[in-house]
Amino acid sequence: MAIEAAIIQYRKDFVPAFEQKQSLLKLTTTKESVLNGNQATFLVAGSGGDTAVTRGTNGQIPYGNPTNNQVTATLVEKHAPYELTGFNVFASQGNQIQIMRNSSIAVINRDIDLTLLTELANATQDFGTGTATLATVTGAQAILGNNDVDVEEEDNMFAVISPAFRGYLMQTTEFASGDYVEMKPFNGPARKMFRWMGINWLVSSRITGLGTASEICYMYHRNAIGYAVNVGEEKIEADYDKKQDTSWSRATVYHGAKILQNNGIVKITHDGSAFVAT
Repeated sequence: MAIEAAIIQYRKDFVPAFEQKQSLLKLTTTKESVLNGNQATFLVAGSGGDTAVTRGTNGQIPYGNPTNNQVTATLVEKHAPYELTGFNVFASQGNQIQIMRNSSIAVINRDIDLTLLTELANATQDFGTGTATLATVTGAQAILGNNDVDVEEEDNMFAVISPAFRGYLMQTTEFASGDYVEMKPFNGPARKMFRWMGINWLVSSRITGLGTASEICYMYHRNAIGYAVNVGEEKIEADYDKKQDTSWSRATVYHGAKILQNNGIVKITHDGSAFVAT
């Protein structure tokens, strides 16, 4: 039966699209706020693996120098701009000005994670094949421990994994059973950030190879990766141009990432191809 003069109603409020809106990785870095300039230099200092010495044949104690390595992160400017005419805002469904502002913030926050993941990809210690197991986790942790990384500092230990990696962990007895853990992962919502085995785990959909047999995940210490960003970090601007009758929003950040200590990062190749839609 045909409907005479049918009416279509449009919902006033918009429904947010599924997308990552916040940066997860920023909190896992050694961060330097830059007041002025386009570079930030980090100093990595230590003994360089020296061993204790005894007096020489001349009776003198031989002295050396500590190891000082300067690592520079170069900042680049990134923007997330949007603009609509006054008529477009007037004629469109939903609060278009708020949509533009939210979109600017989301794009910049995703770029922060992508910038850090791009730099982490330059690490050279590779480990793991197949799907995530307890051996995958303990093996990566052991590699870091062999390099004198302070894996016992759980506030500074991180792993960035895919949703599929988390899915396999959920099937691991040592991760999910109350016999091993106090916080039961099947009780409550799925978490993008959680702590297990002394490591802070972050689940990201931005990793390279997502949903393939070659997902690249990472385990690292905070002191292994540096992140330089302008003071105040991302700047969010929104305004209206009376002359041109346009509304606009823009988020801007000046930032850069740099590996500080390669031996503090392990790249884990993971097979997440079984957990994709068909």
